[in-house]
Amino acid sequence: MPTSPQPSRYIGRFAPTPTGPLHSGSLVAALASFLDARSAQGKWLVRIENSDPPREQPGASSEILRALEAHHLYWDDHATYQSQRTAIYKAATNTLLSQQLAYYCRCSRQQLKGHAIYPGTCRQQLTPASSPTAIRVLCNDINIDFDDRIQGPQSHPMSREVGDFIIYRKDDLPAYQLATAVDDAEQGITHVMRGCDLLDSTPRQMYLHYLLGMKSPNYAHIPVLAKKDGQKLSKQNLATPLNLKNCKGNLLQALSFLQQNPPSSLKNHNIDEILKWATCHWSAKNIPPIAAIKKDHPDF
Repeated sequence: MPTSPQPSRYIGRFAPTPTGPLHSGSLVAALASFLDARSAQGKWLVRIENSDPPREQPGASSEILRALEAHHLYWDDHATYQSQRTAIYKAATNTLLSQQLAYYCRCSRQQLKGHAIYPGTCRQQLTPASSPTAIRVLCNDINIDFDDRIQGPQSHPMSREVGDFIIYRKDDLPAYQLATAVDDAEQGITHVMRGCDLLDSTPRQMYLHYLLGMKSPNYAHIPVLAKKDGQKLSKQNLATPLNLKNCKGNLLQALSFLQQNPPSSLKNHNIDEILKWATCHWSAKNIPPIAAIKKDHPDF
Protein backbone atom coordinates (compact mmCIF):
# COMPACT_ATOMS: atom_id res chain seq x y z
CA MET A 1 0.00 0.00 0.00
CA PRO A 2 1.95 3.07 -1.22
CA THR A 3 2.14 6.00 1.16
CA SER A 4 4.04 9.27 1.11
CA PRO A 5 7.45 9.06 2.76
CA GLN A 6 8.92 11.29 5.43
CA PRO A 7 11.72 13.13 3.64
CA SER A 8 14.55 14.81 5.52
CA ARG A 9 15.41 17.94 3.53
CA TYR A 10 12.70 20.32 2.38
CA ILE A 11 12.43 21.17 -1.32
CA GLY A 12 9.18 22.82 -2.32
CA ARG A 13 7.90 24.26 -5.58
CA PHE A 14 5.34 26.48 -7.23
CA ALA A 15 4.27 25.20 -10.65
CA PRO A 16 1.92 27.58 -12.49
CA THR A 17 0.51 27.00 -15.97
CA PRO A 18 1.12 29.92 -18.35
CA THR A 19 -2.48 30.26 -19.49
CA GLY A 20 -2.60 33.83 -18.21
CA PRO A 21 -1.12 36.20 -15.62
CA LEU A 22 -1.17 35.49 -11.91
CA HIS A 23 -4.35 36.38 -10.05
CA SER A 24 -5.11 36.53 -6.34
CA GLY A 25 -5.87 32.82 -6.09
CA SER A 26 -2.56 31.83 -7.62
CA LEU A 27 -0.72 34.31 -5.38
CA VAL A 28 -2.23 32.56 -2.34
CA ALA A 29 -0.88 29.22 -3.58
CA ALA A 30 2.53 30.69 -4.38
CA LEU A 31 2.79 32.44 -1.02
CA ALA A 32 1.74 29.34 0.92
CA SER A 33 4.35 27.13 -0.76
CA PHE A 34 7.00 29.86 -0.44
CA LEU A 35 6.41 30.38 3.29
CA ASP A 36 6.23 26.66 3.99
CA ALA A 37 9.64 26.22 2.36
CA ARG A 38 11.30 29.26 3.87
CA SER A 39 10.02 28.53 7.39
CA ALA A 40 11.66 25.09 7.10
CA GLN A 41 14.93 26.64 5.81
CA GLY A 42 14.29 24.75 2.60
CA LYS A 43 14.58 25.43 -1.10
CA TRP A 44 11.73 26.86 -3.15
CA LEU A 45 11.67 26.18 -6.88
CA VAL A 46 9.52 27.56 -9.68
CA ARG A 47 8.50 25.35 -12.59
CA ILE A 48 6.47 26.66 -15.51
CA GLU A 49 4.12 23.85 -16.52
CA ASN A 50 3.92 24.67 -20.22
CA SER A 51 3.64 21.14 -21.59
CA ASP A 52 0.39 22.06 -23.38
CA PRO A 53 1.31 24.66 -26.06
CA PRO A 54 -2.27 25.09 -27.40
CA ARG A 55 -3.35 26.44 -23.99
CA GLU A 56 -0.30 28.65 -23.41
CA GLN A 57 -0.84 32.39 -23.62
CA PRO A 58 2.04 34.24 -25.31
CA GLY A 59 4.10 36.13 -22.76
CA ALA A 60 2.33 34.58 -19.75
CA SER A 61 5.43 32.80 -18.45
CA SER A 62 7.37 36.06 -18.27
CA GLU A 63 4.39 37.82 -16.67
CA ILE A 64 4.14 35.14 -13.99
CA LEU A 65 7.82 35.38 -13.11
CA ARG A 66 7.64 39.18 -13.09
CA ALA A 67 4.66 39.09 -10.70
CA LEU A 68 6.48 36.73 -8.33
CA GLU A 69 9.51 39.01 -8.33
CA ALA A 70 7.33 42.07 -7.74
CA HIS A 71 6.07 40.39 -4.55
CA HIS A 72 9.67 39.42 -3.62
CA LEU A 73 8.84 35.72 -3.89
CA TYR A 74 12.31 34.87 -5.14
CA TRP A 75 12.98 31.29 -6.13
CA ASP A 76 16.14 29.20 -5.81
CA ASP A 77 18.05 27.92 -8.85
CA HIS A 78 16.75 28.61 -12.35
CA ALA A 79 13.07 28.48 -13.23
CA THR A 80 12.41 25.33 -15.24
CA TYR A 81 10.04 24.80 -18.17
CA GLN A 82 8.24 21.57 -18.95
CA SER A 83 8.51 22.29 -22.67
CA GLN A 84 12.25 21.68 -22.32
CA ARG A 85 11.87 18.34 -20.53
CA THR A 86 10.09 16.21 -23.10
CA ALA A 87 12.87 13.61 -23.15
CA ILE A 88 12.35 12.61 -19.51
CA TYR A 89 8.60 12.25 -20.03
CA LYS A 90 9.19 10.04 -23.07
CA ALA A 91 11.67 7.92 -21.11
CA ALA A 92 9.23 7.39 -18.24
CA THR A 93 6.46 6.45 -20.68
CA ASN A 94 8.72 3.99 -22.49
CA THR A 95 9.62 2.40 -19.16
CA LEU A 96 5.95 1.82 -18.38
CA LEU A 97 5.28 0.48 -21.88
CA SER A 98 8.24 -1.90 -21.73
CA GLN A 99 6.96 -3.29 -18.43
CA GLN A 100 3.43 -3.63 -19.85
CA LEU A 101 2.19 -1.15 -17.27
CA ALA A 102 0.89 1.13 -20.03
CA TYR A 103 -0.76 0.60 -23.40
CA TYR A 104 -1.89 2.41 -26.53
CA CYS A 105 -5.49 3.63 -26.66
CA ARG A 106 -7.42 4.53 -29.83
CA CYS A 107 -10.72 5.34 -28.10
CA SER A 108 -12.38 8.64 -28.94
CA ARG A 109 -14.24 10.83 -26.49
CA GLN A 110 -17.47 9.90 -28.22
CA GLN A 111 -16.77 6.19 -27.65
CA LEU A 112 -16.15 6.81 -23.95
CA LYS A 113 -19.19 9.00 -23.41
CA GLY A 114 -21.12 7.76 -20.40
CA HIS A 115 -18.16 5.92 -18.85
CA ALA A 116 -17.00 7.47 -15.57
CA ILE A 117 -14.12 4.96 -15.45
CA TYR A 118 -12.26 3.84 -18.56
CA PRO A 119 -13.70 0.40 -19.48
CA GLY A 120 -10.37 -1.11 -20.56
CA THR A 121 -11.27 -1.36 -24.24
CA CYS A 122 -7.68 -1.11 -25.51
CA ARG A 123 -5.84 -2.89 -22.69
CA GLN A 124 -4.38 -5.47 -25.07
CA GLN A 125 -3.02 -2.81 -27.45
CA LEU A 126 0.68 -3.06 -26.56
CA THR A 127 2.06 -1.89 -29.91
CA PRO A 128 1.48 1.45 -31.66
CA ALA A 129 -1.35 1.68 -34.16
CA SER A 130 -1.05 3.27 -37.60
CA SER A 131 -3.24 6.19 -36.52
CA PRO A 132 -2.44 8.55 -33.60
CA THR A 133 -3.06 6.95 -30.22
CA ALA A 134 -3.01 8.04 -26.62
CA ILE A 135 -1.13 6.03 -23.99
CA ARG A 136 -2.86 4.95 -20.81
CA VAL A 137 -1.35 3.62 -17.61
CA LEU A 138 -2.76 0.36 -16.30
CA CYS A 139 -4.40 0.94 -12.92
CA ASN A 140 -4.08 -2.14 -10.76
CA ASP A 141 -6.28 -3.04 -7.82
CA ILE A 142 -4.30 -1.04 -5.29
CA ASN A 143 -5.02 1.72 -2.80
CA ILE A 144 -3.08 4.97 -2.71
CA ASP A 145 -3.13 6.24 0.86
CA PHE A 146 -1.61 9.46 2.14
CA ASP A 147 -2.04 11.87 5.00
CA ASP A 148 -2.61 15.33 3.63
CA ARG A 149 -1.16 17.89 6.03
CA ILE A 150 -4.26 20.06 5.76
CA GLN A 151 -7.11 17.89 4.44
CA GLY A 152 -6.25 14.82 6.55
CA PRO A 153 -6.10 11.10 5.67
CA GLN A 154 -6.91 10.16 2.06
CA SER A 155 -7.50 6.72 0.55
CA HIS A 156 -8.07 6.04 -3.14
CA PRO A 157 -8.71 2.60 -4.72
CA MET A 158 -7.15 3.13 -8.12
CA SER A 159 -8.97 0.57 -10.27
CA ARG A 160 -12.44 1.35 -8.88
CA GLU A 161 -12.17 5.10 -8.32
CA VAL A 162 -9.71 6.31 -10.95
CA GLY A 163 -9.30 3.74 -13.71
CA ASP A 164 -6.68 3.65 -16.46
CA PHE A 165 -5.79 7.28 -17.17
CA ILE A 166 -3.94 8.93 -20.04
CA ILE A 167 -0.26 9.70 -19.60
CA TYR A 168 0.51 10.66 -23.21
CA ARG A 169 -2.00 12.34 -25.49
CA LYS A 170 -2.88 11.59 -29.10
CA ASP A 171 -1.20 14.85 -30.14
CA ASP A 172 2.10 13.51 -28.75
CA LEU A 173 2.11 15.75 -25.68
CA PRO A 174 2.65 14.49 -22.13
CA ALA A 175 -0.43 14.55 -19.94
CA TYR A 176 -0.39 16.75 -16.85
CA GLN A 177 -0.32 13.80 -14.43
CA LEU A 178 2.78 12.24 -15.98
CA ALA A 179 4.73 15.47 -16.48
CA THR A 180 4.08 16.69 -12.95
CA ALA A 181 4.81 13.33 -11.32
CA VAL A 182 8.08 12.89 -13.21
CA ASP A 183 9.18 16.48 -12.59
CA ASP A 184 8.49 16.33 -8.85
CA ALA A 185 10.54 13.14 -8.52
CA GLU A 186 13.35 14.24 -10.84
CA GLN A 187 13.70 17.61 -9.07
CA GLY A 188 13.71 15.97 -5.65
CA ILE A 189 10.58 17.77 -4.46
CA THR A 190 9.85 16.72 -0.90
CA HIS A 191 6.79 18.88 -0.16
CA VAL A 192 3.95 20.03 -2.40
CA MET A 193 1.60 22.69 -1.12
CA ARG A 194 -1.06 23.55 -3.69
CA GLY A 195 -4.76 24.20 -4.16
CA CYS A 196 -7.47 21.75 -3.20
CA ASP A 197 -8.64 21.68 -6.82
CA LEU A 198 -5.64 19.40 -7.46
CA LEU A 199 -6.38 16.97 -4.63
CA ASP A 200 -7.82 14.43 -7.08
CA SER A 201 -4.56 14.54 -9.06
CA THR A 202 -2.46 13.44 -6.10
CA PRO A 203 -3.33 9.70 -6.12
CA ARG A 204 -2.66 9.58 -9.86
CA GLN A 205 0.74 11.19 -9.44
CA MET A 206 1.61 9.01 -6.45
CA TYR A 207 0.58 5.93 -8.41
CA LEU A 208 2.97 6.88 -11.20
CA HIS A 209 5.72 7.38 -8.62
CA TYR A 210 4.99 3.91 -7.30
CA LEU A 211 5.13 2.26 -10.73
CA LEU A 212 8.32 4.11 -11.68
CA GLY A 213 10.09 3.44 -8.38
CA MET A 214 10.11 7.14 -7.46
CA LYS A 215 9.53 8.82 -4.10
CA SER A 216 6.36 10.82 -3.59
CA PRO A 217 6.44 14.18 -1.82
CA ASN A 218 4.42 15.05 1.26
CA TYR A 219 1.25 16.81 0.16
CA ALA A 220 -0.76 19.69 1.59
CA HIS A 221 -3.82 21.04 -0.22
CA ILE A 222 -5.02 24.49 0.74
CA PRO A 223 -8.58 25.72 0.12
CA VAL A 224 -8.94 27.58 -3.14
CA LEU A 225 -10.16 31.12 -3.37
CA ALA A 226 -13.68 31.14 -4.79
CA LYS A 227 -16.20 33.71 -5.89
CA LYS A 228 -19.40 34.23 -3.94
CA ASP A 229 -21.21 31.74 -6.18
CA GLY A 230 -18.64 29.06 -5.31
CA GLN A 231 -16.84 29.16 -8.66
CA LYS A 232 -13.09 28.77 -8.27
CA LEU A 233 -11.10 31.86 -9.11
CA SER A 234 -9.04 30.91 -12.16
CA LYS A 235 -7.53 32.19 -15.39
CA GLN A 236 -10.19 30.27 -17.31
CA ASN A 237 -12.86 32.17 -15.40
CA LEU A 238 -11.19 35.45 -16.37
CA ALA A 239 -9.90 36.27 -12.91
CA THR A 240 -8.51 39.77 -12.62
CA PRO A 241 -4.69 39.85 -12.88
CA LEU A 242 -2.80 40.96 -9.80
CA ASN A 243 -2.30 44.67 -9.38
CA LEU A 244 1.48 44.91 -9.20
CA LYS A 245 1.20 48.44 -7.81
CA ASN A 246 -0.36 47.01 -4.64
CA CYS A 247 2.00 44.16 -3.78
CA LYS A 248 1.98 44.90 -0.05
CA GLY A 249 -1.80 44.82 0.01
CA ASN A 250 -1.87 41.65 -2.07
CA LEU A 251 0.44 39.86 0.37
CA LEU A 252 -1.48 40.99 3.44
CA GLN A 253 -4.77 39.86 1.90
CA ALA A 254 -3.24 36.51 0.99
CA LEU A 255 -1.93 36.05 4.53
CA SER A 256 -5.40 36.76 5.90
CA PHE A 257 -6.93 34.25 3.52
CA LEU A 258 -4.40 31.67 4.77
CA GLN A 259 -5.54 32.42 8.33
CA GLN A 260 -2.10 33.67 9.38
CA ASN A 261 -3.63 36.66 11.20
CA PRO A 262 -1.21 39.40 10.16
CA PRO A 263 -1.32 42.37 12.57
CA SER A 264 -2.69 45.61 11.19
CA SER A 265 0.67 47.28 11.90
CA LEU A 266 2.23 45.28 9.05
CA LYS A 267 0.62 47.61 6.53
CA ASN A 268 3.22 50.17 7.57
CA HIS A 269 6.11 47.84 6.73
CA ASN A 270 7.78 47.08 3.43
CA ILE A 271 7.45 43.85 1.45
CA ASP A 272 10.58 42.22 2.84
CA GLU A 273 9.50 42.94 6.41
CA ILE A 274 6.05 41.51 5.71
CA LEU A 275 7.58 38.32 4.33
CA LYS A 276 10.01 38.09 7.25
CA TRP A 277 7.13 38.32 9.72
CA ALA A 278 5.11 35.81 7.70
CA THR A 279 8.00 33.33 7.59
CA CYS A 280 8.64 33.56 11.32
CA HIS A 281 4.93 33.17 12.16
CA TRP A 282 3.99 30.68 9.45
CA SER A 283 1.61 27.95 10.62
CA ALA A 284 0.11 25.51 8.13
CA LYS A 285 -2.07 24.26 11.00
CA ASN A 286 -4.03 27.51 10.85
CA ILE A 287 -5.27 26.76 7.34
CA PRO A 288 -8.80 25.30 7.49
CA PRO A 289 -9.31 21.76 6.09
CA ILE A 290 -11.95 22.77 3.56
CA ALA A 291 -11.97 22.79 -0.24
CA ALA A 292 -12.74 26.47 -0.87
CA ILE A 293 -13.30 29.79 0.84
CA LYS A 294 -15.83 32.11 -0.75
CA LYS A 295 -15.18 35.82 -0.91
CA ASP A 296 -17.52 38.63 -1.93
CA HIS A 297 -14.62 40.33 -3.72
CA PRO A 298 -11.90 37.69 -4.15
CA ASP A 299 -9.70 39.81 -6.45
CA PHE A 300 -7.23 41.77 -4.37
